[in-house]
Amino acid sequence: MADNNIVAEKSIDFAIRIVNCYNYLREKKKEDVISKQMLRSGTSIGANIHEGTQAQSPADFISKMSIALKEASETSYWLTILSRTDFLENDAYDSLKSDLDEIIRILISSIKTTKKNWT
Repeated sequence: MADNNIVAEKSIDFAIRIVNCYNYLREKKKEDVISKQMLRSGTSIGANIHEGTQAQSPADFISKMSIALKEASETSYWLTILSRTDFLENDAYDSLKSDLDEIIRILISSIKTTKKNWT
């Protein structure tokens, strides 16, 4: 349960960073299409994690965490595109990617642990 609280808090912090990044890209870089995709997937991670904390069963929890993991993977894709097209500076990309990778590691661990303990 402690991992769930940690990842829930980290996902909120990450979502705030994604919102700020989206605003920056839209206002300063005049980029709206890809950054909107990043915004959607990057904030969806935490929404699914938070739903998972209220899961009705281990299967429901695994499902929500798996969706969060898929959204994290999509967010990584959009961040990479934004970086490689020079809309996102390397330092910003590296920092966001580092935070995202940590969330991904926690999600994978949480899913594996729940599957192991459930079966």
